[in-house]
Amino acid sequence: MPMAEPWQPGQEVVAVYDFKGTTVEDLPFAKGDVLVITRTTRDINWYKAKNNNGNEGMIPATYVQKRKEVSLHAMPWFHGKINRDNAADLLKQRQDGLFLVRESVNFPGDYTLSVCCDGKVEHYRIIYKNNKLTIDEDSFFDNLPQIVEHYSKDADGLCTKLITPLPRVGGNFFSVSPEEFTQGGWTISLSDLVVGELIGKGEFGDVHKGLYRDKPVAIKKLKDDNRAAQSFLQEASLMTSVRHQNLVSLIGIVQDETIYLVLEFMGKGNLVEYLRSRGRSVITKKNQINFATDTCSAMAYLEDRKLVHRDLAARNVLVNDEGTAKVSDFGLADRIDFNPAHVGGKFPIKWTAPEALRDNKFTSKSDMWSFGILLWEIYSFGRVPYPRIPLADVVMHVERGYRMEAPEGCPPEIYQIMTDAWKKDAKERPTFQTVLHKLHDLQAVTV
Repeated sequence: MPMAEPWQPGQEVVAVYDFKGTTVEDLPFAKGDVLVITRTTRDINWYKAKNNNGNEGMIPATYVQKRKEVSLHAMPWFHGKINRDNAADLLKQRQDGLFLVRESVNFPGDYTLSVCCDGKVEHYRIIYKNNKLTIDEDSFFDNLPQIVEHYSKDADGLCTKLITPLPRVGGNFFSVSPEEFTQGGWTISLSDLVVGELIGKGEFGDVHKGLYRDKPVAIKKLKDDNRAAQSFLQEASLMTSVRHQNLVSLIGIVQDETIYLVLEFMGKGNLVEYLRSRGRSVITKKNQINFATDTCSAMAYLEDRKLVHRDLAARNVLVNDEGTAKVSDFGLADRIDFNPAHVGGKFPIKWTAPEALRDNKFTSKSDMWSFGILLWEIYSFGRVPYPRIPLADVVMHVERGYRMEAPEGCPPEIYQIMTDAWKKDAKERPTFQTVLHKLHDLQAVTV
């Protein structure tokens, strides 16, 4: 039997058993603790690792498991928010077993399975109940792909079994299986969590300050809104696949009666409020270039992984107690078919590149445009972009070639990066890696 490939330094592992340690060189831990491998040893059954408190010691490989990425699964048959008549038009006069799944118009939070049978289209309501999905309240499923798989094998009370999916035009929606978080080592127990004061509100969830095993954390709690469960899980799924010192880290996920995302705590809040509340009297040129470099470093990492953020702005950058800036809010990232209507939001017009506004075309180059706006926010100490121009007129001005002037006191080298980021032709905008090199050079000479 071939030996398993050894874990490398930097690999995150999660404890599957308690380990009390037997020598002073050992690192004790409890089931559910997240550890980081720091060194391999000659014995493949032992590694040197450190815990969240920075304590280091030896750990047995058989007591921990590697944390795995949680995958998103495409749902080509899911058509989003279309009504009964639209579904019938798409399916009627077709072969038996042709089907699609859509959001329920009459029962928000539920879904509808529409299937062609004997020249007619039948519609079955999929009820969301106790974090499960069901058609007949007899068989229950974790997600839509499981329902489709089940009824593809057996009609089980439907007019026909599901035979052929009708693909949606314009890109796929995605699903994620809750059990994959458990299998991947990301699930944590609600009993280890203390939910504290409310510190922020989002469309699908509120953010609380809290404690996870006595360490400060941010807790994103799903609102009582079934529609948002998959959005929540998709954000968590993406966060399992990205680890960088300037991206807000996912600590784990609680799947109880509601869903909680447990994130690292960023004590100084979002960057735009941080800039506004402190202003020129407190924030130095060194602080500004550090914020710019931190953010660009995270974006260069996402760019290298072919991930698009889509909503980069100072409000979505958080600052920790040490003053490090980290990019957050991956709720919209990497959605091939992203449209604000799908998530109930609106385009952040002042931050969005012209081609993304015009053609819904989001790329790393549209993220670069947004980064230029974020730089302007940093160097204007949190002012709202395009001052004195009504929101309704911003797009027209930008399309005609208008670009904001440099904020007062902004270094010319920084303003040059902004104007490069705002090139009308997306192909002419620099990469984040190119900009990061420039910012590192500026950081070295800024005092």
